[in-house]
Amino acid sequence: MVKTALLRRGVGRCPRAFVVGLCAASMLLSASQARASSWGEIEPLKSRRADVERVLGKPVEDKPGQTGTLRFKVQGGTVTVAFVDARFVVAHKLSPAVEGTVRQVVLQHDSSSDTPETMKLASNSAFERDPQGNAVIFRNLRDGLSYTFIEGRLRTTYYNASSEQFRRARGMSEK
Repeated sequence: MVKTALLRRGVGRCPRAFVVGLCAASMLLSASQARASSWGEIEPLKSRRADVERVLGKPVEDKPGQTGTLRFKVQGGTVTVAFVDARFVVAHKLSPAVEGTVRQVVLQHDSSSDTPETMKLASNSAFERDPQGNAVIFRNLRDGLSYTFIEGRLRTTYYNASSEQFRRARGMSEK
């Protein structure tokens, strides 16, 4: 849709930084539209470091390497991507093939205006509500999605593997 609109305006190719920024901004600002544990082209237990860097570019922080975490600065906040290591594979009885894939994507929102009400979470039975002081966490473990609200505003979005993604990764280890 973005590419089509740009082509109509006579722009043949978009600079990569613009496209990444636009994708990140739309995801950060439209968290209420998220429906699965994937974040754009990055999918837990499937995407690898090369996929993440292809989508988001060079990380601003890399700790501690191939199976550690990568941090990216995007419009509207930061994105931290954690990877599956051997201990995680053993602890969750996953196929060794998923080692090095994305374990979790965490979006830290700088100034989101989203609330549980605007995202229709308060009335959504798929989400468990967990109040903790001035914070409220909404979790949907089936879809691998969690939101943290502080003083009523969205601060953090977590994309983890869904129940189905875990089931497939466990099934791979039995073959």
